[in-house]
Amino acid sequence: MSNKQHTSRIITIDFLRGIVMIIMALDHTRDYFHQYSYYYDATDLSHTSPAIFFTRWITHFCAPVFVFLAGTSAYLSGQKKTKKEVSLFLLKRGLWLMLLELTIVCFGWFFNPTFSLQALQVIWVTGISMIVLSLLIYLPLKAIAAIGFLLIAGHNLLDTTHVPGNTVPAFLWSELHEFSVFHTNSLIILAAYPIIPWVGVMALGYCFGVYYVSGYKPADRKKFLLIAGCISVIIFIALRYSNVYGDPNKWSAQPSALYTIMSFLNTGKYPPSLLYLLMTIGPAMLFLAFTEQWNGRLVNIFATYGRVPLFYYLVHIYLLHLLALLAAQLTGFRWTDMIITKTWVTGQESLKGYGFGLPVVYLVWLLVVIGLYPLCKRYDEYKRMNRAKWWLSYL
Repeated sequence: MSNKQHTSRIITIDFLRGIVMIIMALDHTRDYFHQYSYYYDATDLSHTSPAIFFTRWITHFCAPVFVFLAGTSAYLSGQKKTKKEVSLFLLKRGLWLMLLELTIVCFGWFFNPTFSLQALQVIWVTGISMIVLSLLIYLPLKAIAAIGFLLIAGHNLLDTTHVPGNTVPAFLWSELHEFSVFHTNSLIILAAYPIIPWVGVMALGYCFGVYYVSGYKPADRKKFLLIAGCISVIIFIALRYSNVYGDPNKWSAQPSALYTIMSFLNTGKYPPSLLYLLMTIGPAMLFLAFTEQWNGRLVNIFATYGRVPLFYYLVHIYLLHLLALLAAQLTGFRWTDMIITKTWVTGQESLKGYGFGLPVVYLVWLLVVIGLYPLCKRYDEYKRMNRAKWWLSYL
């Protein structure tokens, strides 16, 4: 297989990752700038509009694809390393990501110098998943895939299991499977990304890397992607229609066809249900199947974001929060209202009434994404020219 074909495949993965990173920024822009978000959930059908709902819904693709492709990257980066080297790297990177979540990421989200509010989110769960994967890679690929399928397909059996209270066992259970908020005298913890399904996503992503090794026939890969993607979508539709299993939130007929579709698509993210993951990862595979031969300037632009995902993630949070701080001050609020102390950004009581409509949200999103491109490009070029610097693999 030629180097050109190999490069094309990697660009395709970075292309998809870049797209989801850009879409992710839309969700975070909505958190900081959308007035509606300070009153209602965007997926609450009793209040939302189609524009608000789908602005939120499209961002559901981000976390699953990000974690899935993180597993794929781990497999591909380990092709010229021993299992021990790969395992050690995953362990160290996982611990590093968890530390980032508690420090740099936390401060970026909340600007709270006391760190009295901690949100254990996607960077946290990616780190934990890498640590688990550092152990799983010693198993045969079929065993890793089986574990991944079991965690994803079976975890909704635990939906009725709850550990109430503000206790250590309750926190540990929330870390495994149930979104909760915990309070101590000096600390609030949002256990936002329960790890069981996310470990499964990364494990399957790791196994998925086998289809992108040098020597794998493009026609065979495309066939697999089409079959896997179509089966995922079909199973999603069938299971969702049945309302029997796969998501704790049942869909129902609504006053209009559009709202019925919205109800059908309104699956649970915290934790990501089986249906949520089928709904997002299945289409992602179809996207990879149809875009493998794409190239050109636009693809390269999106791929640039995809090659520096952690760098982009960190910088965009700080930029959005700084802009929101300025927007609050300019619209009659105090800039200190953007120092989040009690709950999530949109739960800050002092920000009730702050914010803008969707057109402003989309405008800010585009300006931030476009504005970050030169910085991402420079950092991407720096990484390419300094591959020997070990620390670059951690950012």
